[in-house]
Amino acid sequence: MTDKWGLGYVDPIWDKEYINLTYIYEKFNNPTDTALWKNQGYVLGNELGALCDMRSPQPSWNQQIVNWFSNKYQVQDIGTSYYRMSTGVVLPTHGDTYEKYRQLFGCKLEDIKRVVVFLEDWKSGHYFEIDGNPVINWRAGDYVWWTGDIKHMAANIGLEDRYTLQVTGHVK
Repeated sequence: MTDKWGLGYVDPIWDKEYINLTYIYEKFNNPTDTALWKNQGYVLGNELGALCDMRSPQPSWNQQIVNWFSNKYQVQDIGTSYYRMSTGVVLPTHGDTYEKYRQLFGCKLEDIKRVVVFLEDWKSGHYFEIDGNPVINWRAGDYVWWTGDIKHMAANIGLEDRYTLQVTGHVK
């Protein structure tokens, strides 16, 4: 861990409501990384996981997560996005650009904080990596945080869907 990323834990206040959200598939929005992945031999389709972001109804307890994140990290303009990664999905190493978020809120990349909360206990085949460091064997409520464009990746080569919550904000 560094001052740019770390691990933490938040008491799970959620139920399984996230499973039945309206998830949509979107193309990855960083053409530089996409081109790199193709050159590295990844076969990419439209499915790098499915999202349910602020454009769709969020779980009944979502505001509690927003409040926790705001208080814990002193950030504002908080957005949440639930992420379902099905079997066989690999999201190769990348750094988030937050292009749309930065346009919306006029903030700098280095001022953005992201947390990925693991909504369920780790299952065989589920994987996360940050800055070259593997994260496995998590329990529901464990999370990874970072600032800016720290490189990370995720994969599901297991047999069950992998659910996480991405929470994004920027310093006040």
